[in-house]
Amino acid sequence: MAALKTVPAAEVRLGMFIHGFEGSWWEHPFWRTRFLLTDLEDLQKLRAFQGGVIIDVARSQVAAPGIDTPAAAVGGGEEAGATAALPAATAKRAIPESPAARFSTEQAQAAALVAGALDTVRGTFEDVRLGRAIAHEKVAALVDDIAGQLDRNASALLRVLQLKSKHQYTYLHSVAVCTLMVNLARHLAMDDEAVRTLGLAGLLHDVGKVAIPDAVLDKPGRLSPEEFALVRTHPEEGVALLREDGAMPALAVEVCLHHHERWDGNGYPHGLKADDISLPARMGAICDVYDALTSHRAYKRAWLPARALGAMWSWDGHFDRDLLFQFMRSINLYPPGMLVRLASDRLALVLDNGGRATRTRLLVFHSLAEDSALTPRSLVLTGGAEEDRVIGFIPAEEAPSAIPSLDLYPPVAVTN
Repeated sequence: MAALKTVPAAEVRLGMFIHGFEGSWWEHPFWRTRFLLTDLEDLQKLRAFQGGVIIDVARSQVAAPGIDTPAAAVGGGEEAGATAALPAATAKRAIPESPAARFSTEQAQAAALVAGALDTVRGTFEDVRLGRAIAHEKVAALVDDIAGQLDRNASALLRVLQLKSKHQYTYLHSVAVCTLMVNLARHLAMDDEAVRTLGLAGLLHDVGKVAIPDAVLDKPGRLSPEEFALVRTHPEEGVALLREDGAMPALAVEVCLHHHERWDGNGYPHGLKADDISLPARMGAICDVYDALTSHRAYKRAWLPARALGAMWSWDGHFDRDLLFQFMRSINLYPPGMLVRLASDRLALVLDNGGRATRTRLLVFHSLAEDSALTPRSLVLTGGAEEDRVIGFIPAEEAPSAIPSLDLYPPVAVTN
């Protein structure tokens, strides 16, 4: 059980473990809500915060005002200078985990997070359905935990989320869309407040489905026209529910209402077109459809990510195409046949990667700097900081005349 104490921001010191903040969760100065305060710049930002700061005394390395110094603390050094040292780690050096063991640990952490997220979202939807106030602090902690897992191992979290069963779909789809929204927002370099609120929007974008009978949502066959019309009411049903919460950010309401609008104006509920659709709603539309396509449903099996991205890319007028490409960059996956530009100023063709669905395999074949063909060679994107990376796509009408044929480079016979 955490030993918590609320102190004024002016009394916070380096070495304290921040557990949370008083007041509205999206108004505090940090993306994270739970972390060990070790950075002087973070301390200065926190000192400007007007509300109370909740300290976890047991996990702090210095004493909180009015509380004896915890056993973990070594000395009570205040941050007299920017170089004030925090307590040293234990002398015994841990044996580094192997990559396989580390991935297994991260996969287990992701699975535990998803299991807890399922309960949180199910409870949140039930609260909304019954007219109870949303537990913002609990939802905020979930968004924070999702961001932390993305920092540790994004692929592990996204892989676990693809394993949801059809019976969990409505709730874990919301968790997945939250995760994808946070990931995309951070890729787009949005500020912390926007990232946090977009995570909330992802969690709540489908809350209106609580007004749709389960028999319709889980129907294994094609919906009747009447059932389809009923399902199409869920954005407006969701907005009506969210507006009962006076603390709900307008951005979350916007995503809930307009995540089914289409770039060409053929979406619903308002038939908005192109830039009339807000950027958050366009982000929500992409994240929503991608997760739906890559999930098992009552009426279909999950598609591999590359197949889903290929279909989305081919749907002319459905999405903001530039934003869809940025979404692909955020998850480092691209559909076979796409022609891409690399940071090294080379062109590459995305190849079919077979069973290794979480990596992109490229065929590098042309130098843009020299405007000349290169001897084709394969390149697998792993997400490493030092490797070449995709920075743009080339429309078919701008492609060089000699593009290698995908038929000459069959899928790799591997599994994830």
